[in-house]
Amino acid sequence: MEGTIFSCVILGLAVMVGVVTPGVDAARAFFVFGDSLVDNGNNNYLATTARADLPPYGIDYPTHRPTGRFSNGLNIPDLISEAIGSEPTLPYLDPELNGENLLVGANFASAGIGILNDTGIQFINIIRIFQQLQFFQQYQQRVAALIGEEQAQQLVSNALVLITLGGNDFVNNYYLVPFSARSRQFSLPDYVVYLISEYRNILARLYELGARRVLVTGTGPLGCVPAELAQRSRNGECVAELQRAAALFNPQLVQMVSSLNNEIGSNVFIAANAQQMSSNFISNPRAFGFVTSKVACCGQGRYNGLGLCTVASNLCPNRDVYAFWDAFHPSERANRFIVREILTGDTRYMYPMNLSTIMALDTRT
Repeated sequence: MEGTIFSCVILGLAVMVGVVTPGVDAARAFFVFGDSLVDNGNNNYLATTARADLPPYGIDYPTHRPTGRFSNGLNIPDLISEAIGSEPTLPYLDPELNGENLLVGANFASAGIGILNDTGIQFINIIRIFQQLQFFQQYQQRVAALIGEEQAQQLVSNALVLITLGGNDFVNNYYLVPFSARSRQFSLPDYVVYLISEYRNILARLYELGARRVLVTGTGPLGCVPAELAQRSRNGECVAELQRAAALFNPQLVQMVSSLNNEIGSNVFIAANAQQMSSNFISNPRAFGFVTSKVACCGQGRYNGLGLCTVASNLCPNRDVYAFWDAFHPSERANRFIVREILTGDTRYMYPMNLSTIMALDTRT
């Protein structure tokens, strides 16, 4: 299914969530853009094969039912919402996202998408990133109608934003098939430069639309996920070429974010090194309480990495001891380790600062 790899502490901060009226400060909203790592169920409302709305997805979610999250339980946006004391954001296409629910924020993410518009074309009907940004504009118009334009602008400028892109541009584009169109067009180093340039344009557009605190994740360890081990690895070692792609992409993402911040004159964008966060428990799973970081909990074939996670798949009895839930996506417990580093990690993981520092700074100002 999705090729995106997670490209990824309770804060003592009270965050009010409720009706905003003139003269009352808006609660800190949370907006999410990206792919399957952060999709909370938008693809449930689309005619696409990139969806997670059937069991056993959601087996450990509070309702024990599939929600469209590519997880056994909570995903990264859920855990960030939990950490900042907010309600989970609803998918933008969810009919319940109206009235007061709009003031919590919105999740625009869609499984299968990438930085590039041609990434994920095999999934057909998905919300590409330019469409997610158009929905963000539409969202702001809806909120302005609810609480007034000035308050709506304040809500957006005070919000926290998460964007997760890049993994699919490699796994579901450049390396999807041998001699893909993009691999014939670009050498890998040149492709990475192109992706970074396009990602920069996306972030600049987010800034134009009012975003002022944006967590930007890179790719995870692309060559280490069960799907790639099953298809490309001879002995269970991470696939070198995909690891090379991640190793090229992530440092350039940090450089691009730093350059963009310098141009703006403020630390609007924060780079999250999902590759390093994930590599810790992938390289030494037992130190984190996992029995394996190679075999997916749900799947079939080598490493449970072939095909989709369905009711007919092998299913592990204890998801907490598996780093990967399915062929591409981390388990809820692995997501918690990723979010822990987002919250409190040093500059190896979060540059130029972590989320708890951001929250403390923004609370003072």
